[in-house]
Amino acid sequence: MAHAVTLIPGDGTGPELIEATRRVVEATGVEFDWDEQPAGEDVYAEEGTPFPDRTLDSIKRNGVGIKGPTTTPVGSGFRSVNVLLRKELDLYSCIRPCKAYEGVRTRFPETDIVIVRENTEDLYAGIEFEKDTDQAEDLRRFLEELDTSAHIREHSGISIKPISVFGSERIVRSAFDYARENGRRKVSAAHKANIMKHSDGLFLSVARQVAEDYPDIEFEDRIIDNLCNQLVSRPEEYDVIVLPNLYGDIVSDLGAGMIGGLGLAPGANVGTEAAMFEATHGSAPKYKGQNKVNPTALMLSGVLMLQHLGERDAADRMEKAIAEVIRKGESVTYDLKPTRDDPSAVGTSEFADAVIEEMNT
Repeated sequence: MAHAVTLIPGDGTGPELIEATRRVVEATGVEFDWDEQPAGEDVYAEEGTPFPDRTLDSIKRNGVGIKGPTTTPVGSGFRSVNVLLRKELDLYSCIRPCKAYEGVRTRFPETDIVIVRENTEDLYAGIEFEKDTDQAEDLRRFLEELDTSAHIREHSGISIKPISVFGSERIVRSAFDYARENGRRKVSAAHKANIMKHSDGLFLSVARQVAEDYPDIEFEDRIIDNLCNQLVSRPEEYDVIVLPNLYGDIVSDLGAGMIGGLGLAPGANVGTEAAMFEATHGSAPKYKGQNKVNPTALMLSGVLMLQHLGERDAADRMEKAIAEVIRKGESVTYDLKPTRDDPSAVGTSEFADAVIEEMNT
């Protein structure tokens, strides 16, 4: 039976990347019933919304979607489609594997970690008060009355950092479940509980409690700055890392840099009712229509989607084919060549052709 999946091309280079990924995913032999829907800058220009109701309804109906990159305007226009999706569908768990593949230039070839980032709380919850507004001034005074040791300077912008027992428990369980389902050996919880004792401290306390339910998985915790130091000095010691929202965003980009860049970093945003798979990089609109951009990140997101759908054999074959094409280094995009002006570099579509051929050998 075919899997019903919402297919969102996105904008910029998104349509090229999603088409290359669709062809490779289909070449695994798994059957799909694609429901193509719009999102991003192009549909915003036509309909005044970057995320039409019909697109959201499709994801709710199918429970699974894969999305090409979408452009987020800077300073004006609409807010991020990705943020909107996470909020509307409560996609609380952001899973970002960072694995170094042979053939990619990196100083950290032993890297094979998975970042599990909480998506809905922390400073990224968006509870902010603009400087010099009545609300910010009222809050500043209230906080100083509540805690006489707290001194907030005038003309301060204020952000609230909520971390709950509920949000912490479900993201930590998500990390342990991922570790167990994927044969991972250890979960590391990152925090700053030595300073933020009632927010990060809560996250750490909950993580320790949840860890007791998974005796087969090793557990440790690391202060976030120490974690970043150790990731670039001995990354082989880490496996699955679970973090609150802001730390997770930063560390996932660090991990992407360790494996060769965002062009190799896949992503999944998973909730209880739906899951959306997407590359972690942007839409690169200046390359739109040039058949130039590396599709690896979105293809590996397709691998995550296959795993989520229970198609693990197909997922393994697809990942191995991608890895072999990268290892050989012949039919790869310009960013995977020794020099970026290498005339032997191929385009997005040709990279997909090479992966399909590799799966068929």
